[in-house]
Amino acid sequence: MKFLLLHYVDETSEMSAEERREDQALLGAWLEDTIARGVNLQGSYLQPSRNAATIRARDGELLLTDGPFAETKEQIAGFDIIECADLREATEVASAHPTTRHGTIEIRPFPAE
Repeated sequence: MKFLLLHYVDETSEMSAEERREDQALLGAWLEDTIARGVNLQGSYLQPSRNAATIRARDGELLLTDGPFAETKEQIAGFDIIECADLREATEVASAHPTTRHGTIEIRPFPAE
């Protein structure tokens, strides 16, 4: 099964240079492990939500809004697509990601093929 990991973080929180280095080291280790295991299919950081746009079509009119749709403290900062046997394994893989130390990861299964 394929799973989408959505990484949510508070964009207003500041990390020290040391915390960023540690986070990058942990991310590197996580990527190395998940790629070696064959479960990591793709992933990326995203630009800050201030660079986002949201579109909707209502009553034949296209509505464009700057920024994300939801006004929440945490915004989507990145994603990974992983392939695991089941939700239990996907949870195990996601729980080792450094985002869990300072943010939230939402795990969403892809529809069955």
